[in-house]
Amino acid sequence: MISAASRAGLLLGDSADLVAGFIEGQLCEDGGFKGRTDRSDLYYTVFGIESLRALNAETDWRAIAEYLDKFGPGKSLDFVHLACLGRCWASVCECLAKPFDAALRDGVLRRIETFRSKDGGFSDTQAANHGTAYGCFLALGLYQDLDAQMDNSAGLNNCIKSLRTPDGGFSNNPTMQIGATPATAAAIAVLHYLDEPIDDDCISWLLAQTHPKGGFTATPIAGDFALPDILSTATAIHALSLANAPLTKISEPCLDFLDTLWNKKGAFAATWADPTLDCEYTYYALLTLGHLSGEEDSVSQP
Repeated sequence: MISAASRAGLLLGDSADLVAGFIEGQLCEDGGFKGRTDRSDLYYTVFGIESLRALNAETDWRAIAEYLDKFGPGKSLDFVHLACLGRCWASVCECLAKPFDAALRDGVLRRIETFRSKDGGFSDTQAANHGTAYGCFLALGLYQDLDAQMDNSAGLNNCIKSLRTPDGGFSNNPTMQIGATPATAAAIAVLHYLDEPIDDDCISWLLAQTHPKGGFTATPIAGDFALPDILSTATAIHALSLANAPLTKISEPCLDFLDTLWNKKGAFAATWADPTLDCEYTYYALLTLGHLSGEEDSVSQP
């Protein structure tokens, strides 16, 4: 994803420095990045780090490392924040040109395995019967970030396939009858990295979630009343790119949509209805811009 996001500068031009300045401004004194409050948040720190890396911007990586040190191997963290911890460390170690601490790596991986669901996938709750597309995506990405081989990848594949919905998409719950854009995008990414086939119906379903004014909506349920959002747009375009689906027809409308979310402070909002600016949605804008820059290459990790 960083590989794709790093191409955003081709479309941002001189505004790339403005975006880097906004992201740097979200860095707190303790080395973490702000969420939607003035306090550091490990979840948003992922997006702060990866945005700066994508923009090739310098920052105090040692201060960020000191912030991450406070979490140890993540024994007290929930599933999502544990995955964030591993991803943050992978980036910071690369920026500092230092090896990942082996004990920390093993501790994070042991804990993430406690979130294995009974069907072989991953869930944000322990001992769950069924995994989610989002959980499988985060867990697989963590293993890739830590350069580790996941056991029972077949279980991951089976979990994803059980989340297929009758309409052609994927959901985060095997009982759902209607797909969701982020879940479908996550499922496509997991199948791609497991070298599993991705059928045309799934791609068609995802493309059908485009909004008339650009961008992607989260679900097809609301119809004409649905608002596109930058998370659904970024994840959908990333998944379509992994599946080698053509983006030509949706490129200009999606770029127009992003333009409506741009703020002169150097950031992007989530939707037309939510003007709040943060690292997360700005990163998703970079990812979208990178994929639509016209200079695609292979993406090796989620």
